[in-house]
Amino acid sequence: MRLLLCVMLFAASGLAGSVGDLLSVKRVYVDQLTGGVQADALRELIISSLDSTKLFVITDNPDRADAVLKGAADDRTFTDTFDSNESLSTRGSGGKSASGSSSSRSGGLYGGLSVGENESHHIAERKHEAYAAVRLCNKDGDVLWSTTQESLGAKFHGASADVAAKVARQLVMDFDRARRPAMAPSAPANKP
Repeated sequence: MRLLLCVMLFAASGLAGSVGDLLSVKRVYVDQLTGGVQADALRELIISSLDSTKLFVITDNPDRADAVLKGAADDRTFTDTFDSNESLSTRGSGGKSASGSSSSRSGGLYGGLSVGENESHHIAERKHEAYAAVRLCNKDGDVLWSTTQESLGAKFHGASADVAAKVARQLVMDFDRARRPAMAPSAPANKP
């Protein structure tokens, strides 16, 4: 039991160091993001989303920052296509024939049936897909926090704005989780 308690306290003390580092961040610089042409636009959206959280002061001077947000991002437009082809065909035939002799007999029945249907669809839909994989690093280059977010767009805004909002939302949730004091395990009460 004491071993388990020691392990839990050691783990909590290890977490407290990284939690304390994250909580000590007051000023953040958002570095250029690697990726496609859209990475610069995503950077601006992430800056705006982080600024709206009011967790940090966002600075354009990396020398004044306590931490730097680095990573990669991109927004791509693609066409999603769907092709289908359905076909139904039925054929039929019949017959009976007779011929006659000099007194002229003849007869005959013949029939035929043919049914066909063909249906094809081609659907092309233009879509956006955005992603951001970012990390918050202290001045020594140690990673304090990281997340990867993807989006195909949201109900009221595009894929890039949705990714930026998801990055900010995840940082707020993790920052709030770090603010809460770690639940220290309670020692079992000695019973007489």
